[in-house]
Amino acid sequence: MTNDIDVPVLIAGGGAGGLTAALLLARMEIPFLLVDAAPGTSPLPRAHVLNQRAMEILRDVGLADAVYAAGTPAEQMAYSGWYVGLSGDSDSDSNSDSNSDDNERNDSGGSGEGPDHGRRVALLESWGGGGRSPDWLAASPERQANLPQHRLEPLLRARAERLAPPGALRFRHELTALNDDDGAVTASVTNLGTGEAHRVRARYLLGCDGGRTVGPALGVAHRGARDVARMVSFHFSADLSRWARDPEVLIRWLWLPDLGTGGVLVPMGPRRWGPESEEWVFHLHYPADDPRALDDAAVLADLRAALGPAVEGATVRALSRWAVQGALADRFRAGRVLLIGDAAHRHPPTGGLGLTSAMHDAQNVTWKLAAVLRGHADDALLDSYEAERRPVAAAGVRRALASARNQLAITAHFGGGPGRTPAENWRLARRLWGTSPEDRGARRAFLRTVAAQSMEFNELGVEFGYTYETGAVVPDGTPPAHNPDPVRIHQPSARPGHPLPHAWLTDLDGNALPVARLIRPGAFLLIAGEEGREWCEAAEKVAAHTGLPLTAVRIGHLDGDYRDPRSTWTRWRGHGPEGAVLVRPDRFIGWRAPGADRDPHARLTAAMNALLGRSPGAPGVV
Repeated sequence: MTNDIDVPVLIAGGGAGGLTAALLLARMEIPFLLVDAAPGTSPLPRAHVLNQRAMEILRDVGLADAVYAAGTPAEQMAYSGWYVGLSGDSDSDSNSDSNSDDNERNDSGGSGEGPDHGRRVALLESWGGGGRSPDWLAASPERQANLPQHRLEPLLRARAERLAPPGALRFRHELTALNDDDGAVTASVTNLGTGEAHRVRARYLLGCDGGRTVGPALGVAHRGARDVARMVSFHFSADLSRWARDPEVLIRWLWLPDLGTGGVLVPMGPRRWGPESEEWVFHLHYPADDPRALDDAAVLADLRAALGPAVEGATVRALSRWAVQGALADRFRAGRVLLIGDAAHRHPPTGGLGLTSAMHDAQNVTWKLAAVLRGHADDALLDSYEAERRPVAAAGVRRALASARNQLAITAHFGGGPGRTPAENWRLARRLWGTSPEDRGARRAFLRTVAAQSMEFNELGVEFGYTYETGAVVPDGTPPAHNPDPVRIHQPSARPGHPLPHAWLTDLDGNALPVARLIRPGAFLLIAGEEGREWCEAAEKVAAHTGLPLTAVRIGHLDGDYRDPRSTWTRWRGHGPEGAVLVRPDRFIGWRAPGADRDPHARLTAAMNALLGRSPGAPGVV
């Protein structure tokens, strides 16, 4: 073993989770080493939807504008749509019901080859309607975005290499063994290009490798639904503008009568989006035990049968196979090793919670690592990572599985299946636009099931509104705010454990900014009411005495360091003009005081000790 390396944090895995952790650590000036056996970032599109909290993280590391510029325009990711096929031969569905809705067919992507191929049968507003929904605008200063993983990860890598010292990111370097002793993690790392071996000693290891090496080496097990379904994904180049006509639709869910199964079609850009997209991804479902899914020639024939003449002359850029899973690691922390992303939780793709939750994991754990490594917190603070993130990940896995089940229920309304002839599958599908009383009843039932899919495409409470009930939180004794639909509705609140409510403020010169922009990397922020000067003075004393990264501001409608012109912050803060809240570096509320206190310095010190896992009287805290 040669070339020993000592580093505070070793990151195993250079996917979106590992690169996000690297970026956040670099922003806090915490040295790290990232290693990944792959030659570079993922060449596959895979995940693509980026929720608002993920975009806030990308704003923190200076990448939000680049992602918006490279990704789908807002107006072209406002809806999801359900269709019957895409294109077909002129006689493949020649028995079309003459009473079908021609306007729906012709205005919604009908191909012209077959009278009903490409018929749109349902439309559902998604992801805040491309940023138009008042609820989504009220949740965050960032809007939802869409950028496939093979284009996102190079942006993350380039930015990390710019912010970190040279050599901090090492692809083609494989972690082959590790040992967690009392003082550090020792890892064996091999340069796959030269064969050179390294011994890396790190205070902490972040396992971001999808569960391939780190978790199994420590005996971490995943439990949950395995091999729910087998999927084959085709990344291809083709001009589909003649058939995929709805410019506002991002994801097209296709029922394929000629195959008797369903598929999903998504534009991939890169220069144009919507119907004009140059690249596409098509996901085709196979039963878990179907050997046909393993035969390249067979699945390529299925691609042609599924999408018809639209893919004649298409160039298949990549073909990948993967299993739908919904599993959770039994531990997120094992000694000095903390697991992130797929190494800790594996989601079905429904809801787009996999990649984004990995980024949320990184946001949660990196500020805690920084606090421990700088001596501001005890190692016990890192226990709060699992206490906070594991329940959220478990809920996300359950939600994704529920969304997947409802998608199957939508598909069932088409009738038919692979055991029926294409003609029979077409006949059954036409019930959804027929005019008989029975057909109208079938369509109403179908649309009700589609409406339920708002659990996937309008899950603002799941994506943004989740809370931490235990962990690095000091409860204030108040009950949770009532929320009639925690899946779809985000209820803003400054109760401890809740995400920082969004509010537009103005500085004393009248310049507008969101309250989230007041948070500095790795720093706490105390926000006092307009009459909360004593809390701000206490925060200044705590920061001066301990070296903690802690700043303080007053916010009020008329008075303060920043003004609340719409009284939005005043509405959600949950305290009076003399009260205060303490915001963690990851923009979650850690503590709240309803009003003034006889000894604000002692009260705030006790709150910081509790948040950071420090015992009263520990050196450097009080």
